[in-house]
Amino acid sequence: METSELLRKVKKLEIKTKRLSRHLFLGEYHSAFKGRGMSFSEVRSYQFGDDVRHIDWNVSARTGQPFVKVFEEERELTVMLLVDVSGSSAFGAAGQLKREFQNEIAALLSFAAISNNDKVGLLFFTDAVELFIPPKKGRRHILRIIRELVDFQPKSKGTDLGAALEYFNNVIKRRCTGFLISDFADTQYQAALRIAARRHEIVGIQVLDPVETTLPNVGLLHVTDAETGRSAWLDSSAPQVRKAYSQRAEAQQHYFLDTFRQCGADALRIRTDESHVTALMQFFQRRMHRTA
Repeated sequence: METSELLRKVKKLEIKTKRLSRHLFLGEYHSAFKGRGMSFSEVRSYQFGDDVRHIDWNVSARTGQPFVKVFEEERELTVMLLVDVSGSSAFGAAGQLKREFQNEIAALLSFAAISNNDKVGLLFFTDAVELFIPPKKGRRHILRIIRELVDFQPKSKGTDLGAALEYFNNVIKRRCTGFLISDFADTQYQAALRIAARRHEIVGIQVLDPVETTLPNVGLLHVTDAETGRSAWLDSSAPQVRKAYSQRAEAQQHYFLDTFRQCGADALRIRTDESHVTALMQFFQRRMHRTA
């Protein structure tokens, strides 16, 4: 991509998502995720009613008087965006590619995070980790993330959600909020997700094109798998073919929702013909009420 074209696309995505994050979230992001962790603040003398589990035995031993550790809510959050850039993300029959839709979601979350003075990091994956940007603050850092969202070209086309989560588990040691953005066509990630959900706040965002859920009746179709390259003919005019197609899509979506629920992680689905802003706001509001 030419430099001028890249800068134009980066600026366009920045303006759109920055405006939306400022004017439409109205604190939902902050309320949904803030105060989820506790950090050490100070020690003070033990008072009647204090939790004995918070006694600082080292300080108490040195002074000869009981002291307790005081904790406060962490005001700074670390956000990691794990974005699927496999071959299937380049599909789009509803006027927008899934990858473009995912990019807008990631950019929107980035600006929501930075507006709350949080750190943001990025991980692109296919069937391997393609790019890792450690979490940082600041507009310059966000613009780097936006640039990568717009211009990054993956080396592979496959998908391995488990490998991406394992890498994430290994490199991010401190508790964070991780948004895993994918179509979740892969089904071999439950073990890695369970570990990640124990250590972090994990939110799965499944992005789907409408054609991936309902096969239109348009006659004979030649289809190709974007990740494996395998192709086949489908007779979309046959009711049994459309039914089998819908059942398979529904099973895939149920697996995604059930797996995240069983692992103790949050999940939401967004179609590319829907408003991702509305979907995220509603998710944040549900989460805010649930944790209130």
